[in-house]
Amino acid sequence: MSTTPPPQALTDRPRPARTGRAGDDGAFGWLRALGPRGRRAFGGAFGGYALDSYDYFTLPLTMVALSAYFGLNSGQTGLLTTVTLVVSAVGGALAGVLADRVGRVKALLLTVITYAVFTVACGFAPNYETLLVFRALQGLGFGGEWAVGAILVAEYASARHRGRTLGAVQSSWAVGWALAVIVYTMIFSFVDDDLAWRVMFWTGALPALLVVWVRRSVRDAPEAAAAREKSAHRGSFAAIFRPGREGAPGLLRTTLFAVLLSTGVQGGYYTLATWVPTYLKTERDLSVVGTGGYLTFLISGAFIGYLTGGHLTDRLGRRRNIWLFALLSAICIVAYTNIPSGANTLVLVLGFPLGFCMSAIFSGFGSYLSELYPTAVRGTGQGFTYNTGRAVGAVFPTTVGFLAGSWGVGGALVFGAIGYGLAALALLGLPETRGKELE
Repeated sequence: MSTTPPPQALTDRPRPARTGRAGDDGAFGWLRALGPRGRRAFGGAFGGYALDSYDYFTLPLTMVALSAYFGLNSGQTGLLTTVTLVVSAVGGALAGVLADRVGRVKALLLTVITYAVFTVACGFAPNYETLLVFRALQGLGFGGEWAVGAILVAEYASARHRGRTLGAVQSSWAVGWALAVIVYTMIFSFVDDDLAWRVMFWTGALPALLVVWVRRSVRDAPEAAAAREKSAHRGSFAAIFRPGREGAPGLLRTTLFAVLLSTGVQGGYYTLATWVPTYLKTERDLSVVGTGGYLTFLISGAFIGYLTGGHLTDRLGRRRNIWLFALLSAICIVAYTNIPSGANTLVLVLGFPLGFCMSAIFSGFGSYLSELYPTAVRGTGQGFTYNTGRAVGAVFPTTVGFLAGSWGVGGALVFGAIGYGLAALALLGLPETRGKELE
């Protein structure tokens, strides 16, 4: 006789949000509410994602130097980003399965080690083909880190604070981005371009320090670990593609629309993240230091956007937050790329709202995807949907690369606004999950 639980056992049921303890209110109430173990988990996820961001941005920031060194066209440089994002889908799916089968912390360590090792290896690449391979392998770790870290923290957070807690984790992307810009500015100001891009990749060894701390200090949430161990469907791809039956809800619809949502948001985001530095240098004629200054406004907006979006996703709900910032992000892209020649001050000023909107839309992702899936397949579902969306969305930066020759980089960047339209459509097929407790 089969011991497989009925399909409805795979679906966590919404419960009223917990009211929280006294003292859980205020600007940092969400952090106090995590407790000591939860705060260590938050530190591990925050540091892992910040360094994930740092290692990712070593490529966009060095793209002009790489193009000159290897004699690449815009399509070839765009392909470096695309292969990273495509392979990240594989890495994210595998990391999600590992998170469900061996635990969140072990999977987190593996992803951090992977992206760090292959970022450093990129600095030793003797030719374009080798760099492409190393960048693809870096994508294996890059793809899994966010999903695993977000789930680790989500399972410590209460329903009341989950949006802003995961929004704070998401803000670490801006921290890593800022660190990359600072290091880039220093290296390229003092080292010749032909060597500077290699040095930039070598600094990707920084995550090794985080690995030591996470290994010693961070543990999975006990209740989630116990619930995961009891399930016969741990890390099952079949479970997230199971269609619903009469009286038994499935996860197929959720998975398909979550992939479309991730595709739209990340297609828009990575278009900007990949090509804005090149746009500033080639079409706005900014120096290395000038580019860093303009990116400071963009990154400052991104950091505040992550934190603000985290609060709004708890107040407005997951779907309304994403709808709002999908619209605003599309408007900002069109405005930013149509600024008249010579109006670089306006480019500087508009960088802040652009960074704010394109980041605030991400703040609800960690909580939303965690709430869409039950504990036994939370890692599998979140890892697959987020990173498959990232891989499909990778078509957008490559398309911009090929269109840049005829449209210009600024004109082609408008293509990213299409992604935000897809995200808005995807929400029509997904439920609201604000206030849902994770079993």
